Amino acid sequence: MAQSIVQPITSLSGRGLPLPGDDIDTDRIIPARFMRCVTFEGLGEHAFHDERFESDGTQKQHPLNEPKFKGNDILLVGGNFGCGSSREHAPQALRRFGIRALIGISFADIFAGNCVAMGIPAVSADSSELASLMAMVEQDPSMEITIDLEEQKATVGEKSIPISLPEPYRIAFTQGLWDTTSVLLQNKEQIEKTAATLPYTSGFAHT
Repeated sequence: MAQSIVQPITSLSGRGLPLPGDDIDTDRIIPARFMRCVTFEGLGEHAFHDERFESDGTQKQHPLNEPKFKGNDILLVGGNFGCGSSREHAPQALRRFGIRALIGISFADIFAGNCVAMGIPAVSADSSELASLMAMVEQDPSMEITIDLEEQKATVGEKSIPISLPEPYRIAFTQGLWDTTSVLLQNKEQIEKTAATLPYTSGFAHT
């Protein structure tokens, strides 16, 4: 296989944005009425829309609206985050809001897989460790968090906590294989060569 041209993600650093609570589903992340779009552009402004805004557009009290967390890009969440419908729009909305990674107790499987396809690590941590991390960020939102996917730890100042994610996901990130479409495209010649040897594709016209 040709060497990957997708950028490997072995570690990343950013500031935390605590969003406590379990079972936050995809309909809360991006309400269905905002999914009437041809592309995903513009979804970021509607992330958690119904929890962030009143019907007249007035802001509610919500972590994503708090000035002290403006620009913070590592979302700290609870258990079973991203449950509900399998809409890809949910992680797309988070990415376009500015979220680059998530640390949580656990994630819905399809949501986590969609995150991988976008280059967004969604890593798990022990609930007590995560609660401690959220408290630290609440006290000082400017603290930098470093997520190390090779060492499988998240570090804030002198504190490090273990993190985990499914091994196939970790390999995809660290070896630059997370964008499967790009991996296929860069191996186009090999795919066509293999297809030519298969009897059921013999003579198949393609461009």
